Amino acid sequence: MATQLDELSTEVREEGLDTNVIVKKIPAEVGVGSKLFEVALWILGIIPGLIFLFMKINAQKHFDQLQQKIQRNASQIDNYLEQRVMVLQNCARLLDKAIDLDKSTFENIAKYRAGNSGDQDAARNEVEGQIETISRDINVAVENYPELAAHREIADAMQQNMYLQREITAARELYNDTINEWNKDIFAWPTKKIVAAKNGYTTRIPFIASKEIKEKAKGVFF
Repeated sequence: MATQLDELSTEVREEGLDTNVIVKKIPAEVGVGSKLFEVALWILGIIPGLIFLFMKINAQKHFDQLQQKIQRNASQIDNYLEQRVMVLQNCARLLDKAIDLDKSTFENIAKYRAGNSGDQDAARNEVEGQIETISRDINVAVENYPELAAHREIADAMQQNMYLQREITAARELYNDTINEWNKDIFAWPTKKIVAAKNGYTTRIPFIASKEIKEKAKGVFF
């Protein structure tokens, strides 16, 4: 049997491939076959039916716990985002520049931390994009005035900003891992998929890097 993927003879796309996260939630759905499967278990006897019933209860418990885990991971990102906003706000004040922090940034953070936003994943990505813009403006201000970089308080604030960005990146990885587990499990037939379909569960969107960050990643740094 020939090798399905052959890096030596297959056409290579030398220009590379720019990929993006598809913002689409796919619902977990089951057909008539799944319903017939459940009915057949009860027809075979009360024991098979009860066993499957307990399996569904455990599946529901698994999804409930997974949702709490997702909330905990998301809250960790939110905490770091909030700290980063405060650090950047202090840094902007030190620079004495007209870098206004949009009031809606704090309102959005409070909103999705309280679970009141319609789409928490989208809100979190939007706020993080705002924070990145603020961080860029502050970096530009420091670059334009080299003597500011020697200021102890500003240097400390920028160091804290870098540290928090690394923590946010690590927290995103943990969040995405849990989202991946959720997206995989809601399609695990029969038990989990049947429970997910009954509850109307859909896939969840992982973290999406902002357009600005992607453009910066393509830049020349040296």
